[in-house]
Amino acid sequence: MTKTVIEVRGLGKRYRVGQREPYLALRDVLARALQAPFCMERKAARDYLWALRDVSLDIAQGEVVGLVGRNGAGKTTLLKILSRITRPTAGYAEIRGRIGSLLEVGTGFHPELTGRENIYLSGAILGMSKREINRKFEAIVDFSGVERFIDTPLKHFSTGMQMRLAFAVAAHLEPEILLVDEVLAVGDLEFQKKCLGKMQDISQTGRTIVFVSHQMNQIRRLCQRAYWIDGGQLRKEGNVHEVVSAYEYAMASGDQTGREGAKERGLKGRFVQWEITEPRAEAPHLLTALGPVTLKFALEIHQPVRKGHHGIALRNLENQLIWAWAADGVTLGVGEHDFCYTFPMLPVRPGTYTWHVSLYDEGNLVDYWDCLPEMIVATEIHQHTRDEWNGVLNMPCDFEILERNGIGR
Repeated sequence: MTKTVIEVRGLGKRYRVGQREPYLALRDVLARALQAPFCMERKAARDYLWALRDVSLDIAQGEVVGLVGRNGAGKTTLLKILSRITRPTAGYAEIRGRIGSLLEVGTGFHPELTGRENIYLSGAILGMSKREINRKFEAIVDFSGVERFIDTPLKHFSTGMQMRLAFAVAAHLEPEILLVDEVLAVGDLEFQKKCLGKMQDISQTGRTIVFVSHQMNQIRRLCQRAYWIDGGQLRKEGNVHEVVSAYEYAMASGDQTGREGAKERGLKGRFVQWEITEPRAEAPHLLTALGPVTLKFALEIHQPVRKGHHGIALRNLENQLIWAWAADGVTLGVGEHDFCYTFPMLPVRPGTYTWHVSLYDEGNLVDYWDCLPEMIVATEIHQHTRDEWNGVLNMPCDFEILERNGIGR
């Protein structure tokens, strides 16, 4: 049976909300003690906030687990409790093994010290011995890419250079359990890829990793399981594919269900809603299979369209154009219509995408719509195991090795 290295039961953390506690004299303490029976109950609900409440989870040895959730959901609070930085208000968290945390990149750096001196200082604070730092010093400097300035005071480093050096130190920790909180978003794009590659290398050594990120593709690539924390409580847990897809769909949907309530009189027509009709999923804007795929865009026409032009485009979260198409000679009568598209396959990498549809008549715009909710692609991954080699397409393929017969071949 796999050993459980992180066991959390009924965990809760309560913070006081309001002004900082003032300095009190003895007479103030005595006055408060006399007033307490009359005002304690009234203040309890108003002055305290539960950042975490009744959270229970188990993480096994060697697992790479992701934590997802919006800002303020309680992810960092959970990691701080696991790191023993703060104590829980309720419940307990039991850790079995040496733990290391990358919660705030740059902890322990001093601007007056050189880069070399800060490596030793930060490494010591993170729990590394001097012998261990000496052994890894060259690798840390090489990873950071600041070897030319290693003997320069840190105050002369740019912010990006400081972050690169800080992550390089933290990335060379060798704990049994590693907690990582949104630290892969440091430096430029090239360094981010290097950081992600380092995290993948760590994950392949059998160490347990708890990883927090708002980059869902990084969570998908690194983790096997995921926990979705919302409002301080555990909302969903399970396979990373299912949890991340549910989270993305909830964030993309919000309260946006279409444009039915936004119609304006006098318009020739407008798109009102869209959905994926095939394959069917638990939500009409969630794509769970590569193909075949059928989309339906509904529109209402208030005046006839005689010389219409219709366009459609698909863009990813970075606004990169994935695909586009157009049709001329569109004629539409007054009433409701559906524009239907059928694709034998839609092989895009999992993530969030937006459809854009437009309609013109005789060169004049009838309507243009950035379709809401966005499309969440949650298909099976058919890509390279390293994120830096993942492109836009997510296409399955068959690979085989054929033996060639013949002398000299």
